[in-house]
Amino acid sequence: MYEPIRTPPSRTGPVHGTTAGTTPDFPHRSREEELDIQLAGHLAALLAVTDELRGASPSADLDLAAERLTAQVARLRGGHPPVRAAAGRAAEAEPTTLHRRAHALAGRALVVAASRADTAAAILAAQQMDAHAAALEPRELASH
Repeated sequence: MYEPIRTPPSRTGPVHGTTAGTTPDFPHRSREEELDIQLAGHLAALLAVTDELRGASPSADLDLAAERLTAQVARLRGGHPPVRAAAGRAAEAEPTTLHRRAHALAGRALVVAASRADTAAAILAAQQMDAHAAALEPRELASH
């Protein structure tokens, strides 16, 4: 009825394709490296939304935020600056949507920055959360 098991299970054999004491086929990163990658990704996404907002309504505050975000992403990526959208590109989404997205991204960045104890990135993320929340307040109050 059933095919019998022909070999006994090995308790010392390979586990998940590797044997004890050998190097696996994929690189391992430390927790700090993983958090750096994650934080750089959140800040780069926040920078992209900031650039979209700058295209729709240029301001000195958004310019300063973009510069500071660029510096933090470059620091986290070992000096490699982030890829940026062309200057002057108009936003495809409405500003309220972009501010909500930026607020959420800044919140994610803040959580990761706090978990890796990166004070500079945490302060920048918190400031961006405040700025985007303030940009949303008048619109959201007017819509109620």
